Amino acid sequence: MPQNYNIRSDSAQRSIAAVEVDQGLRAYMLRVYNYMASGVLLTGIMALLVYRMPALASLIFEIGPGGAIVGYTGLGIVTLISPLAFVLVMRFGLNRMRSTTVQALFWAFCAVMGLSISSIMFVYTGVSVAKVFFITASAFGALSLWGYTTKKDMTGWGSFLIMGLFGIIIASIVNIWLASPAMDFMVSIIGVLIFAGLTAYDTQRIKRMYYEGDSEGIMTKKAVMGALSLYLDFINMFLMMLRLFGNRN
Repeated sequence: MPQNYNIRSDSAQRSIAAVEVDQGLRAYMLRVYNYMASGVLLTGIMALLVYRMPALASLIFEIGPGGAIVGYTGLGIVTLISPLAFVLVMRFGLNRMRSTTVQALFWAFCAVMGLSISSIMFVYTGVSVAKVFFITASAFGALSLWGYTTKKDMTGWGSFLIMGLFGIIIASIVNIWLASPAMDFMVSIIGVLIFAGLTAYDTQRIKRMYYEGDSEGIMTKKAVMGALSLYLDFINMFLMMLRLFGNRN
């Protein structure tokens, strides 16, 4: 009897530990999604402010007749470059920064990103922007849920997806000079597929990071950086889909 009791006791303890880990994981992932969703909301607010405030828009864009964008001001060029600078600082300076600093940089990045992509409000109709946003949100939610729940190991996807990402970046730069509608169409389709894959891959990667059992400060940094990865997947998939399905003004 004592031996059976010990067996049942050990089994109960393992069950309790599993439940605690599962609850902790859900709380951690919810934290990541809250950061990510709040960042997207902040980006949208900043983009809308630029669109609704001509004085602010004139600081970033050179506005031609009829309200069309004909170029960027000096400040506008800075806003285009700044998001990349924020990402590099956060990724390479992560270990040296406090969790509060990482959080502040994340919010600043999302705000500047809103300024950077605000041009879409002038190029596409408001209805099409809203429609594509909700389509992207639905696709992102389904892909992220699959990445969270699937038993398939997607570790091997990482190098393939990153290679594809660099490929579409190079193709996009080349197409600035070629101005080929066919190439732009292909880049957009491949881009949607790549960021769809990255959404599932990053979700699984973020989930695995939880099990490393770090301190609270490090877990906060991981949650913010996980949110940054999902944020970039969402925004880029949205922009690619907008190029495919958006109606221009």
